[in-house]
Amino acid sequence: MALIALAADKGSPGVTTAAVALAAVWPRRVLLAEADPAGGDLVYRSAAAHGGPLNPNTGMLSIAATARRGLVPDQLWDHVQPLSGGLDVLVGLGNAEQAAGLAGLWPTLGHAFASLADSPNAPADVIADCGRISGDPPAVELFPHAALVLLVSRTEPEAIARVRDRAAALSTKLHGGPRGAASLGTPLIGVVLVADPANSAKLSGQVNDMLVHAQTGARVVGTIADDPAGADQLAGRKRGRLEKSLLIRSARKVTADLYQQYGAAWAVSAQAQQGHAGAGR
Repeated sequence: MALIALAADKGSPGVTTAAVALAAVWPRRVLLAEADPAGGDLVYRSAAAHGGPLNPNTGMLSIAATARRGLVPDQLWDHVQPLSGGLDVLVGLGNAEQAAGLAGLWPTLGHAFASLADSPNAPADVIADCGRISGDPPAVELFPHAALVLLVSRTEPEAIARVRDRAAALSTKLHGGPRGAASLGTPLIGVVLVADPANSAKLSGQVNDMLVHAQTGARVVGTIADDPAGADQLAGRKRGRLEKSLLIRSARKVTADLYQQYGAAWAVSAQAQQGHAGAGR
């Protein structure tokens, strides 16, 4: 089972770009879900596989009615559209007002996202772009179902201070209190820094030390290159060899590191889920 939820405390650190980049290089089949209650961005910035625009009515908006009658994980595929390049995406809401249609359904969505990896028909991991989570929006209700919650942050001092405080608050909410490095809770709370590659290793170490010292229960899991040209290529606004961009190269390293550290645990979790399901039959 692997639901990976990405979010930011506030501002625009690049959650959507990070989510798309990680999904584009994910080592297993993956579904990218725009789960930001404030509305999605991909319908405005990305083309569908057929070359035309994405349909804003097929995705989180169309799934709202289905989920009220219960949601089997495989039903998610009925609401998915492929991007140009082949990435499967669950397009986000058009605006914050439409989030009312999903009221009370976020835990149902979280369970479906987390269980999709166990599907006997079309298994996939889910990377969920949850947007900004200051003010405790309803997308936070996905987090208890996640294997990993990644907080995306830039490296200005105020951004780092905010992500430290947000990580500590999430640890209290999800795990019941502050935790040290030796007592990491589930879901794991990770921090992904959007940083200048020249300074990323040093910054990662400094921020990780701060997170551990503050007993936030979080740790830095990697850095995504601050690469505007690569982001434009990823969004289709600029031509170039995307696979050679700093953005995609850094995303590959993050995904490789995540799977090296946690992939085996996710596989064991999925097998345990299947075992429980089989025992119940």
